[in-house]
Amino acid sequence: MRTYTHYTNQELLTGLQQGDRMAFTEIYNRYWKKIYIIAYNRMCDGAQSEDIAQEVFASLWANRGYVQIETLENYLATAAKYLVLTAIRKKTLSRNYGQRLKNSTVSQLTPESTFQNKQILQLLELEIEKLPEKCKLIFKYSRNEGMATKQIAAKLHITPKTVDNQIHKALKILKLASRSFMQFILLLFI
Repeated sequence: MRTYTHYTNQELLTGLQQGDRMAFTEIYNRYWKKIYIIAYNRMCDGAQSEDIAQEVFASLWANRGYVQIETLENYLATAAKYLVLTAIRKKTLSRNYGQRLKNSTVSQLTPESTFQNKQILQLLELEIEKLPEKCKLIFKYSRNEGMATKQIAAKLHITPKTVDNQIHKALKILKLASRSFMQFILLLFI
């Protein structure tokens, strides 16, 4: 069995592009901690930093055949920084949305809007029940139980990327469905 610890980054990249799993494993072992630290220095969240590091390497493997990498360490660090920025942007948007929601007062609710909100929630629950079984289960774990991606992945013995894909799929389906029943509800109140 060949030992990859003495390979240069260029030799490892060549092996990676040819689908050599051992070359990928050596890249992972060599750079995982550095990528984790890059993410952690910006996120200050161990679990999220692990997710980002895993996503960097999952992407590297998935795109191994057609990505052109000149300097491996720079490529991985840049990928991590982009994922960190995306995570920060999502967190900021979520925080801003939560703040706006918190600032809206309950006294603004009228009987009509309360009724409309109940109807929307009922229709939404019906749409959730129509989701494919695996997708519905993952979505409910995420939404109802507040489980993190890694927790869901561990519980269902799947990858975190699969969890993210299933949640994205559920949200896409629900978004499309919500358009149709929002039009229906608007017609009720016109």
